Amino acid sequence: MTALDRPWLKFYGDTPADIDVPDATMYEMLAQSAERHPDRTALVYMGRKFTYTALIHEVGRCAAAFSANGVQAGDTVLVALPNIPNAIIVFYALNRIGARAAMAHPLSSSTELAHYLNETGAIWVVAVDMFYGRFQPILDQTPVRRLLMTHFSDYLSQAKAIGFRITKGRKIDPPPKDDPSIVDWRDFLRGAGPEQPYERRIAPTAGSVVLFSGGTTNLPKGIELSSANFNALAVSMILITGFSFEHSVLAILPVFHGFGLGLCVHTAMSAGACSILVPEFSAKIYIDNLIKHRPSFIAGVPTLFQALLREERFAKVDFSGLVGAYSGGDSLTADMKRRFDQAIADQGGSVELVEGYGLTESVTACVVSPVGHYRDNSMGVPMPGMLVKVVDPDSGQELEPGQTGEICIAGPTLMNCYVNDPEATAETLRRHADGRLWLHSGDIGSMDADGFVYFVNRIKRIIKVSGVTVYPTQVEQVLESHPSVWRACVIGTPDDYQISSVKAFVVLSDRSAGSDQIRDELIAYCKKHLIRWAVPRGVEFCAELPTTLVGKIAYTELERADLDRTQAAEPEA
Repeated sequence: MTALDRPWLKFYGDTPADIDVPDATMYEMLAQSAERHPDRTALVYMGRKFTYTALIHEVGRCAAAFSANGVQAGDTVLVALPNIPNAIIVFYALNRIGARAAMAHPLSSSTELAHYLNETGAIWVVAVDMFYGRFQPILDQTPVRRLLMTHFSDYLSQAKAIGFRITKGRKIDPPPKDDPSIVDWRDFLRGAGPEQPYERRIAPTAGSVVLFSGGTTNLPKGIELSSANFNALAVSMILITGFSFEHSVLAILPVFHGFGLGLCVHTAMSAGACSILVPEFSAKIYIDNLIKHRPSFIAGVPTLFQALLREERFAKVDFSGLVGAYSGGDSLTADMKRRFDQAIADQGGSVELVEGYGLTESVTACVVSPVGHYRDNSMGVPMPGMLVKVVDPDSGQELEPGQTGEICIAGPTLMNCYVNDPEATAETLRRHADGRLWLHSGDIGSMDADGFVYFVNRIKRIIKVSGVTVYPTQVEQVLESHPSVWRACVIGTPDDYQISSVKAFVVLSDRSAGSDQIRDELIAYCKKHLIRWAVPRGVEFCAELPTTLVGKIAYTELERADLDRTQAAEPEA
C-alpha cells in the first residue's frame, strides 16, 4: 500500500487504512440507531419531530401494509416523492421487506415515468396526490398494479394541515375516488394489520435501490445500488466528517438523488443524527430553515450556494454552530468557494465549504477535499475505502501523476449494474489487471503526486476546435474568475472554418451591464489566460442559466437551442 493508494491517511488523521462495511441492510442500520438513540430526534418536517422510536414504528407499519398488499422481496416499487416523511418511511419499509425502491423525481414527465416503470418492472407507485395526472395516462402501459397516493399534509400537525389545505391544498385537484388503482396513504396504513417480527429477506449486497442518471440515450439509465453501497458511503462520511447523534443536517437535496439520499438521509440515520426535511427548494426557504434550525451540516450544489449569496437575508444566518458544509453535483470554482467561505467566516462560522466529486454509479461522493488542505480547482482526495486512478481512455494504461486521462474509481460503493443494460454495465465496470473492479467514469481529469483529483471535463462534452481539444470547464473557470462574471457555461457551436468554435453563455454580477464593451473585455481576458482555440468567439449574456431538476447547469439545453437557431438561420438549399 502506498500513500497514493490511500491518500486520506495523510490528510484525515487517525482514520483506518480501510473501512469496515457493516454486514447489514439499510433498515438494520436504522434499527440499530433506533436501539441506541430511541428518544433522539430522527426527522423534522415542518415543525413535526419524529424520534427514532416513532420513525422505526412508522417504518414497521408501512412494511406490514406493503406485505398485506402482496408486495414481496424482490419486487420493485417506484417512489416519486419530494422530501417528506412518507419518502423516508417508504424507503426503509421497502428495504425491511426486501423490495427494491426505484427513486424518481416527482416532476418527471409521463414519458420518463413510463420508462422508469417498464425498465424496473415496478408493480406499485408511491406519489403525491397533486401528481396523479402524470401517472393516470400511462398506468395501462406498465406493470403497475396500484398507485399509493400520499399528501403533503399526512404528517403535519392539525393546525398546519388545515393551513395547508386553505392555502396550497385548495389548488390541488384530488384524484378521482372511483379509480380502482388508487390507494390512499391513510387507508393503506390502517389496513396493515399487526407488524411482523423482522426477518432479513435480502442480502446487503443485493439490489435494493434504483436511482436514475443521464446516460448515452435520451432517457435516463437506471442504476442499481445495494444496502452495502449506501452503508459504505455512510461509514466513510462519518469517518471524515465526525457526523454523530448530536448533529443535524438540512436535507433540501432531493431523496431521489444520491447526494440527498446517501448523505442527508442514510448517513444521518446511520449516525443517529437528525435529518431536517425540506420538501420545496428556494433560496428564501433554505435561508428560513438555516435561521430556524441552525443545522450542524449543510450540503448543496454550486447553484444553491450562488443563490444564497445573492439574497440579502443570507447575511442574517448565524453559522457559529456549523460543523460542515459540502458542495457536489457540479464543479465548484475556486472563486465561488472563496466567496462562500468568507460569508461563513463573516457570519460566525469556522468551517469551509468542502467540495466533493462522485457519480450516481458510486451512490454519490467518492472524492472529498480534506478540510484545511484545499487546492485550487481540485475536488480533493479519494475518501476512505475508495481508490482513484487516471488511465489513457484508449489503451486503459494507468497514467503518471499530472497526466490527463479518464478518471476510474474502485471501492465498496460501486453500483451492481445498469438496469436491463448488460452492455453498458460491462463498458462501465471493468476488471483490471490488478483484479479489482473499476468504474470508468466517462470524466476526464488528472491526479497529482499527493492524490488530489482534478476534474477537467466530461469525455462527451469535449469540443474539438480545428482539431484541438478544448475543455469547456477550463474556459468556464477562467470566465468566472473575471470580477464581472457571476456564472458561465461554454458549448461548442458549428463553425464554417474551425468545424466547431467556443461560445460562452454568461450571467453577469450586474445583470444590466451586458454590452459590446464588456463582451470585448471578456474575450480579451480569455485570450490572456487560454490558448487561442479555447477563446470564445461568441459571448451571449443571460439573466439565468438553465438547470436540471437537481440543480446542475443544463448545458445540453443551451446546445440544443443554439443548434436550433443556427439551423433556422441557414438559407434553404
